[in-house]
Amino acid sequence: MLECFKYGLYWQGLTHDLSKLLPSEFFPYANFFYGDRQGSIKKGRDKTGYYKPTDTGDNAFDFAWLLHQKRNKHHWQWWCLPEDEGGLKVLEMPLKYRLEMLCDWRGAGRAQGTPDVLRWYEKNRNRMILGMATQIWIEQQLYTVEELKAKVGE
Repeated sequence: MLECFKYGLYWQGLTHDLSKLLPSEFFPYANFFYGDRQGSIKKGRDKTGYYKPTDTGDNAFDFAWLLHQKRNKHHWQWWCLPEDEGGLKVLEMPLKYRLEMLCDWRGAGRAQGTPDVLRWYEKNRNRMILGMATQIWIEQQLYTVEELKAKVGE
């Protein structure tokens, strides 16, 4: 929310990830991250902060994650369209969702103690499927910020 507010995305900041409060997401997330069920595989994040939500061993969580991606346009997965004959069509993200995704990464990084979003992105970009214009925009934002930080630090 705070990151969205910095960019004037007030409504998106207030409504960001509200779908996690829906029972179809809330209960599977709570059970996966905080539950004490025997046989539950709780894989953590790797050193980059990445975790593979589709490799959890928990079908309820996997389905909740699918619902979350398809309910929230700031997730790059929302913009990937499986084609009937195989393959994947990647749609470009509108600017407001690109910006919200970047804000999400920044907020999550800060919350997890890994605030260097550029470093996280560089380690994880090959795991994402972004439209070309979206990828170029994201990288322009990340590299510009890092270059400015370097100049200020000099």
